[in-house]
Amino acid sequence: MSRLEELIAELCPDGVEYKTLGEIATDIYRGSGITREQNTPTGTPCVRYGEIYTTYNIWFDKCVSYTDEKLINSNKYFEYGDVLFAITGESVEDIAKSCAYVGNEKCLAGGDIIVLKHNQEPKYLSYVLSTSDSQKQKSKGKVKSKVVHSNVQSIKEIKIPIPPLSVQREIVRILDNFTELTAELTAELTAELTARKKQYGYYGNLLLNFEGQKKEDVQWMTLGEVCVVQSGGTPSKTKHEYWENSEIKWLGSTVCQNQKKIDNVTNYISQLGLKNSSAKIMKKGTTLIALVGATIGKIAFLTFEAAINQNIAGIYPRDTSRLNTSYLFYACGKLYNDFTRLSQGKLAMANLSFVKGLKIPIPSLEEQERIVSILDRFDALCNDLTSGLAAEIEARRKQYEYYRDKLLTFKEAKA
Repeated sequence: MSRLEELIAELCPDGVEYKTLGEIATDIYRGSGITREQNTPTGTPCVRYGEIYTTYNIWFDKCVSYTDEKLINSNKYFEYGDVLFAITGESVEDIAKSCAYVGNEKCLAGGDIIVLKHNQEPKYLSYVLSTSDSQKQKSKGKVKSKVVHSNVQSIKEIKIPIPPLSVQREIVRILDNFTELTAELTAELTAELTARKKQYGYYGNLLLNFEGQKKEDVQWMTLGEVCVVQSGGTPSKTKHEYWENSEIKWLGSTVCQNQKKIDNVTNYISQLGLKNSSAKIMKKGTTLIALVGATIGKIAFLTFEAAINQNIAGIYPRDTSRLNTSYLFYACGKLYNDFTRLSQGKLAMANLSFVKGLKIPIPSLEEQERIVSILDRFDALCNDLTSGLAAEIEARRKQYEYYRDKLLTFKEAKA
């Protein structure tokens, strides 16, 4: 019997009590806004809500940002043991990500952060709040939109198991060790994957470089000449019948991540929503190019039918006996710099006329197929979550999440 099993058998043989965060909180409150301009090289350590998503994991002991507290109105502090929640985000699935602070300084909490004070083991709370069950509770009732919000009351209602402190600390010891081991293995795989992606980029540039070749060997033609190029639209967000009972995959520009397989479909529309909007169904084999924002110029490839919104161009060959659909995808990947030059310090945005005017090289169909066969193997190795290095990294992540959730699932004690 493990040490954890011994503790559970001794201290909570009949199950573990489940409590809401509101019940265990000694205090819970929102932070106060800290703008990017109010960051300073030195001063009072602080956390802005976006850093909870991008910088901090389960726990942290040192802030990466500082500010002059004289610049902040209504200062809100956090200290050792407090758990922080980011209550604004871009995804329902990730909203209210949390982390525990285990450092020794008194720090400032930025706006859109909720601070939870308590008398539990801080790392335990952060681990249990990252489980699948807790995330479902955080996501419950949230509306899918460009910006997703939570609030103090929603956080208070999250219900989690609260075993005795000695059990919490033993779980933390186990998960800290497992987290460290998983991170080491993932870092090794990620380093190898980075090297493979560089190799992939090198061969992609080499295979798709036709400069100086004879005209009879390759033609340069605009996308408008050889492809159907169109964008889509977004059904009204206020009409539930456009989104309820949905069966049509509906894609936005964030699916364009320069990989051939799309794995992150989260939105669906109904036939009625399709009929009453400019959203369009794109056929299997269509290349997608993002037209706006951070992903502008990045591409994706449809292995299924799907509708697209107005921020994507869908591109399909007029004649597949002359232009291979997969070759078109790889050739469009070479157009990225043409899109990024549009930004000039502003929000990058392209239109269909711009896309139609871009030129790609078109060699013989036999040469296109040869190039595709080589680049498909590289793409699978680097990006496919069902095979290759990316799949190994994904398997490590799922293994970690399974073990963590299993360790943090208890029989609930009867009232």
